Amino acid sequence: MDSTVICALVSLVGTLGGSLGGILVSSKLTAYRIEQLEKKVEEHNSFARRLPVVEEQIKEISNRVDDLEEFYKGH
Repeated sequence: MDSTVICALVSLVGTLGGSLGGILVSSKLTAYRIEQLEKKVEEHNSFARRLPVVEEQIKEISNRVDDLEEFYKGH
């Protein structure tokens, strides 16, 4: 076999190996980043579910403070 053909085949194998390796590493990195984003979204959703409850509690507390202020203004 001619040395140029052997060199071309070695180059082909190296190129294919490098390309496939890069694709695999990129795929793993993308999967990792998506997983991290999913965790952040879940954390955000948890806050979004709890926020209306906290808002309602704040309204109740505010009303009670207003009632106390009115009660003590009369005395």
